Amino acid sequence: MMREDTLEPRPVRDSQSEMAEIVLPNDANPLAALLGGRLMHWIDLAGAMAAHRHSRSYAVTASVDHIDFLVPVRVGDLVILRSSVNRVFHTSMEVGVKVFVENYLADTAQHVASAYLTFVAVDAKGNHLKVAPVIPETDDQKRRYDDAGRRREIRRAELQRRRKPRQ
Repeated sequence: MMREDTLEPRPVRDSQSEMAEIVLPNDANPLAALLGGRLMHWIDLAGAMAAHRHSRSYAVTASVDHIDFLVPVRVGDLVILRSSVNRVFHTSMEVGVKVFVENYLADTAQHVASAYLTFVAVDAKGNHLKVAPVIPETDDQKRRYDDAGRRREIRRAELQRRRKPRQ
């Protein structure tokens, strides 16, 4: 049984998460660059952390918007993933994940990728659960909140377009 206090609106800051990974040889291709699939896995994990923190329930990945890999990441680099809930839509949440690479020997940091993921809150049996609203507080959080609404409309239109029977 869900407690009523779990549906009290919560600020974005309560969902903010940070994850760090050192790129090891097993994470890389023969050119010693991080595998894109490994980075996508880490993005999914970082996004899930924010979704779990906000919803206080299990959360499953429903979709991932496209990902552009902006700079290569090499073996030995430190990858930092920052995530937070951008907006809540009844049982689903849009989570933003921003990825950076830090070369601690050269003392440099670069933006590697950003992604938007949709998670759905579920119980142990897989039933969808209502999620508490999120409260954006900073100007950046308010912008991401508004942008998430526009992205949702685009995702819904694209899904509807793909479901139409071809003639």
